[in-house]
Amino acid sequence: MRVQITARHCDLSDSVRERAQELSEKLTRFDPRVAGADLIFEEEKRSKKVEAILSLDRVDRIVASAEGQEWMGMLDKLFDRLSRQVRRSRSQAVDHKA
Repeated sequence: MRVQITARHCDLSDSVRERAQELSEKLTRFDPRVAGADLIFEEEKRSKKVEAILSLDRVDRIVASAEGQEWMGMLDKLFDRLSRQVRRSRSQAVDHKA
């Protein structure tokens, strides 16, 4: 799976990058069609924001975002949202084939 990490107006530590990579690769457990993930870390004045765009084979993209003060906490919240959306997408695809 291809993971692209972009930092806008901020510097990311190696631990944040590694955690984002690790969590992105775990999403293939829920749906093997996950082809890639684009993670955008953005910092403006007093707010921090993380946005993720997942590309699935033969399916529309899945987008989720999170805001907060710490990168690690936002990553956990973001991947909870993404995993919920990926599981829902996978269950709908399986149910309609019957």
